[in-house]
Amino acid sequence: MATIAYLARYPGDSRMHTESDLRIYLAWRAEQHLDPLAVRRAHVEMYVRWLQEVRRFRPSTVSRRLSVVAGIYRTSVIDGILEHSPADHVRRPNVPPESPTLGLSHLQFEALLSAARASANPNDFALVAMLGLLGLRIFEATQADIDDLGEEHGHRVLRVVGKGTRIVLVPLPPAVGRAIDRAIGDRTSGPILLNTRGARMDRHAATRRLRRLATQSVVRLPRMHPHMLRHTFITTMLDAGVDLRDVQIAARHADPRTTMRYDQARNNLDRHPNYILTAYMTSGS
Repeated sequence: MATIAYLARYPGDSRMHTESDLRIYLAWRAEQHLDPLAVRRAHVEMYVRWLQEVRRFRPSTVSRRLSVVAGIYRTSVIDGILEHSPADHVRRPNVPPESPTLGLSHLQFEALLSAARASANPNDFALVAMLGLLGLRIFEATQADIDDLGEEHGHRVLRVVGKGTRIVLVPLPPAVGRAIDRAIGDRTSGPILLNTRGARMDRHAATRRLRRLATQSVVRLPRMHPHMLRHTFITTMLDAGVDLRDVQIAARHADPRTTMRYDQARNNLDRHPNYILTAYMTSGS
């Protein structure tokens, strides 16, 4: 009942992801033969060590999964099931200020767009455009339907259901609109993006399509996954001189510090002292 009560606080995809994180903890607890009501702070600390040292998750993933554990125990205290939470005062891992994901360079993104545009599958170009030129999250792109297309104040827009079921209207530049129209074809309803079997594309199918496009590109690309294109969307706008506040609004970040996290790792590489040292030492050769 405590688990059900906790998950009921989350809508849609948030509930699905929270449940996935919670299942990992419940499975670990079952392996340890721990009574759910007898868990102590030391046990939660052991779970954090297991995530770090056995499963080798990144600090951000460990922190998120610990937050879920803390949340269910906090709910149990509120509901009177426990007197206090065993997750209180558990040390959280240090999450680096920059995003661990690196976006594509301008040349790499151009090459990916060209490969997607030339693909025989029209969903490829629409997928890359929706992720890289609109900055949609992968679940927002794959859940978008033809019925979500419309017009508002003279702009063609896409109705997007984002995090927390927040609904926003995203304007479609002509190039993106043409890519979406090409993917839709003669269809009048259903999902915008389809997989190779004609069903709604999911995040796994999208990842496979992006990796296939990366192998077909004339420029060497890293191992692709959908979030890299949202990252590229943000860093490319910052490179183009768009104001941070406007980029934050376009990315739909609640905090501008989240927007800056996407840019810090790329800047650290661009300005890395290794380049200065090498240029200095080889300037005479």
